Amino acid sequence: MAKEMKIPTVGESITEVVIANWLVEDGDHVEMDDLICELESDKATFEVPAEADGIIRFKAEAGDTLEIGALLCVIEEGENGSEFKEETKSEAKEAPKQESSAKVEDYIMKIPTVGESISEVVLANWLVEDGEEVELDDPICELESDKANFEVPAEKAGKVFHMVEAGSTLAIGDDFAKIEVGGNSASSSSSVEETSVPNTAASSNGDSYAEGHASPAAAKILAEKGIDTKDVKGTGRDGRITKEDAQNAQKIAKAPAPKQSAKKDVKAPASTETSQGDRSTKVERMSSLRKTIARRLVAAKNQTAMLTTFNEVDMSAVMEMRKKYKDKFKEKNEVGLGFMSFFTKAVTMALMEIPGVNAQITGEKEDEILYHNYADVSIAVSSPRGLVVPVIRNAEQLSFAGVEKEVVRLAVKARDGKLTIDEMSGGTFTITNGGIFGSMLSTPIINAPQSAILGLHNIVQRPIAVDGKVEIRPIMYIALSYDHRIVDGKESVTFLYRIKELIEDPSRLLLGV
Repeated sequence: MAKEMKIPTVGESITEVVIANWLVEDGDHVEMDDLICELESDKATFEVPAEADGIIRFKAEAGDTLEIGALLCVIEEGENGSEFKEETKSEAKEAPKQESSAKVEDYIMKIPTVGESISEVVLANWLVEDGEEVELDDPICELESDKANFEVPAEKAGKVFHMVEAGSTLAIGDDFAKIEVGGNSASSSSSVEETSVPNTAASSNGDSYAEGHASPAAAKILAEKGIDTKDVKGTGRDGRITKEDAQNAQKIAKAPAPKQSAKKDVKAPASTETSQGDRSTKVERMSSLRKTIARRLVAAKNQTAMLTTFNEVDMSAVMEMRKKYKDKFKEKNEVGLGFMSFFTKAVTMALMEIPGVNAQITGEKEDEILYHNYADVSIAVSSPRGLVVPVIRNAEQLSFAGVEKEVVRLAVKARDGKLTIDEMSGGTFTITNGGIFGSMLSTPIINAPQSAILGLHNIVQRPIAVDGKVEIRPIMYIALSYDHRIVDGKESVTFLYRIKELIEDPSRLLLGV
């Protein structure tokens, strides 16, 4: 009996994913809950467990883009699985013999369909040289869409000839490579010899092409770390660099790249540069994540009646309290006491008092308001991949220590690229802190479908009037951007002033007044 495994639902707004990497080989025996592959969306990467015991048969390749519910693989349960495996091996051995006697012919490869909403892709990088011998299913190039990067495998064995340059934008169905099949090519003359010895390496020195090649997920991580794939030892199939290899890799000093690698870099540049003396310019393609962020931010601006109100906060009391208790706090809770816990607790209190700020517009006709009786606070975090917004669940129920521990936990996962879809979904209100980068004032953009976002900024010593006298105090400007369709001016100003009250007199946070 065969168990069909389909792409699982991974989030309300996600309609398709990319198979970043297979963690097992086609034909392997797997057990229930064994991890079989990594799927990648525009938000996160996650692993898929086996749903049965048996022999696994792939129905899609690494790098393929699949819709939710599409067939991923089949698991042959029982003894039939092993029989089917032997038949498949026998057929694989006979296939090259038939091809070896074929005449020379040119096989044209076209850009594959990668998703219903994707009409064009960029040929980001050639993975083989022009005229290089390849085997069936060897990765030959990497394509980039606005949602993900994926590799394209060779559809025939033979010599690959480039028809377009790296960096070209191509429509679905366009020709991009020619494979010379059969004849006196090295692949056809050696195919009979290869079939007599199972798992023969692709090159004469025993190395396979996959050795030293990174999966899409691993390639992104290595690029973010600035590490060359040549400096990483792959532990995956045929020496391929897996996501785990990339996460464990450390940057090392290296000698100048060999001549062959330099040639590849020239043929497949990541960016184009135009120099005119001192007026040099540089053009780079936007990453898929950056395109997604851009699209959503523009949508938030265009689809909401966004307005921003401001206030200033005297941070003296909070800074004094933190200075007095931070050592004991860390000793007891094993986490530092920062300003984020004060603002998060202040926000949760204000949200419970002014529920409109903790609501969102819903309904097919956008004629209903959904109110939340809890506070799931999203925290904007800058990660190597870009801006991500993990969520602190039920922040209103957490202590100061609980908030700080969650902030640290989510920040570490964001840095390592391990945030899950659930950890980035469903927030009711967002806090963003541009002050850590030196921002004095800003107008943050709403994190739709939420109705408001609080912007924190740097703390600066400023002269202010205190009881008729001028004093120098640590002042922070705070900003609240809100959707005027659901939040009135009175509510927004009252909310922000309530934050000011709670921070300037932090004893209110403890007493709930």
